[in-house]
Parts: sequence; structure tokens; C-alpha cells
Amino acid sequence: MTELTIVRVFDAPRELVFQAWTDPAHLAAWFGPHGVVASETRTDPRPGGTWHSRITSTEHDVDRRVSGTYREVAAPSRLVFTFRWQHPEDEVGETLVTIDFAELAGKTSMTFHQAPFPNTAERDGHVDGWQSSFEDLTHTLEEMK
Repeated sequence: MTELTIVRVFDAPRELVFQAWTDPAHLAAWFGPHGVVASETRTDPRPGGTWHSRITSTEHDVDRRVSGTYREVAAPSRLVFTFRWQHPEDEVGETLVTIDFAELAGKTSMTFHQAPFPNTAERDGHVDGWQSSFEDLTHTLEEMK
């Protein structure tokens, strides 16, 4: 199984980082790689609840929808949800995202895990997208403080 794990430390309390993942307005502010805009973002962060976002970029000719279902919501320490692109060319299928948020002296250590990917090329494409998104999350958290 091809997996993706990213660990990032954010200069924000974990309650705030958790909120940035679960509040639709905050999620829309950072979700997606640089150069895309997230819209139509909806969240229902409870087990069985769903989430959805549309990311667009005229510069990169992107118009995609992504959605999933929350499996586990343990504020502010853990979030587990499915992730699936909603377009015909999707080769990834449904993956499971698990995020653990650990308190780190006023900061938050976030361990992000996503799997399974059908191959390393698909996984590596997601690495770039998530890393870019997490840079934007850093800026969003600064604005949320």
C-alpha cells in the first residue's frame, strides 16, 4: 500500500488548528494548492457527517470537486475522514485521511496521513498539493489568532 505522511508544526494552539480543518470558512481560506480557490466548502464534522469543497483555477484550468465522510471527530486531537475527487479522470479512488493534533508548548504538531494510493506518482502529486496547502494553512492560522 502506498501511503503519505506529513508532519508539520504550526505556531497556534491545537484547538485553532482543529477549527481551521472543520470550520467551512476557515477551510476554504487555505484548502487546495497555491493558485487555486476553494469555494462551495461545507463541513458537518461529526461521525457520519460529510464535507465537500470545489477548487478552481482559471490559470491552471482546474475545476474539481472533492468530498468525503467523517469517520472520527475527537476535538481537538484527532480527525479521520474519507477523501475522494469527484471527476471522471480520478485514478486515486477513495482514500482515508487521519490527522492527529498534539499540543507542543503552545504550538501544534500535526501528523497527517493519507492512504491508500494506487501508485507512487499519485501519492507524490498529493504530497505537493498538501505541502502547498499547509503553507497557506500557516497564514490562515496567523489571521485566526
